[in-house]
Amino acid sequence: MKIDQLKQVLEMLDQSSVNELSLETDTYKLKLKKQGETVTVSHQAPAAPVAAPVPAPVKQAAAPVEEETVADDTITINALMVGTFYSRPNPDKPAYVKVGDRIEVGQVICVLEAMKLFNNLNSEVSGTVVEILVADGDLVEFGQPLFRIRP
Repeated sequence: MKIDQLKQVLEMLDQSSVNELSLETDTYKLKLKKQGETVTVSHQAPAAPVAAPVPAPVKQAAAPVEEETVADDTITINALMVGTFYSRPNPDKPAYVKVGDRIEVGQVICVLEAMKLFNNLNSEVSGTVVEILVADGDLVEFGQPLFRIRP
């Protein structure tokens, strides 16, 4: 999904009153789910077609991460949305994580910004950061590897 397409989906979601939206193509499945003022974005491999309910307003979004085990015993954490990668909460603050840092489940590891919505990405694994695969301010694609973690 290209960033323009994601922007259109989020705009439609913002202008409607739905609680959940699921989209699926041959290469991805996107699910937006409203919980109060937060929208959760999740991604998984395609399955059976998913019906798309009417969209709901978006005020703030949070995106979980997806892990994938690589041959060298590290886990890759991937972006589950298109957006701009930020390693720190703002330019005056230190990075959430650096290579060599020990992280825990639930710890914020970066922020992805899309359409002025800043989404904290929390780690779903504990381990040591082996590699940060993108630079601060980079535009990342849906499913793009962001971090390599050694459990």
